[in-house]
Amino acid sequence: MHELSIALSILDVAGEEVERRGASSLVGIHLKLGPLAGVVKEALLSAFDLARENTAWPEVQLQIEEVPIVAYCPRCQSRCGVESPQMLCCAQCGTPTGELVSGQELDIVALEIQ
Repeated sequence: MHELSIALSILDVAGEEVERRGASSLVGIHLKLGPLAGVVKEALLSAFDLARENTAWPEVQLQIEEVPIVAYCPRCQSRCGVESPQMLCCAQCGTPTGELVSGQELDIVALEIQ
């Protein structure tokens, strides 16, 4: 379950930022997660609950925003949704594309600190 190591890394990064800012408390961590990141949301939330127990912030909350898969279509010359992660094709015209705009994210986007 690699989600536990990811949860521990998220807490490490957040802890470093709390320390850098001289804050006393970490309330929440906001994360963007794409379906192509290789992380199962429910497993990450479960692992995070376990990982936070032995920190200075056992009540810190992890908020996950799911990001859709969006690709750039060379034929339409625009961004388009992708119907399936297995078939990276434009949803409008069906042209195959490998140029992803979003969907691979695993990013900490905000911390709630006090």
